[in-house]
Amino acid sequence: MPKLSIEDLIKIRKKAKSAGILGKDGTYNAKITVHMGTCGIAAGARKIMDTLMNEIEKREKHDIFLTTSGCAGLCSHEPMVTVELARKTPIKYIDLTPEKAKEIFQKHIIDSLPVQEFALAAGSERAI
Repeated sequence: MPKLSIEDLIKIRKKAKSAGILGKDGTYNAKITVHMGTCGIAAGARKIMDTLMNEIEKREKHDIFLTTSGCAGLCSHEPMVTVELARKTPIKYIDLTPEKAKEIFQKHIIDSLPVQEFALAAGSERAI
């Protein structure tokens, strides 16, 4: 198998980024990322993931992409999730409990109203 060059990786990234999963051209209207590094799991991220999975199933919301990531680098604020709605600024939520996750799901995902009291930051840490 040939090795990938930097140029190959840049092309793959651009293609994936242009395809997107959110918005009218994507499949989903919302993306929820549960940060599940070792620190997140130890702090209860699995309970948060289970809670969100149950909310999606209970409400039959097939337009929500639920995924995981590794450590976000803020171990003292775990468990954390990042919520992205189509054409909206991503919001990172910290120090979560299953009850807070349900509230975020209702208010932010369903009603499109970020829950400021649980939020750490708005925006994306991804490079452009």
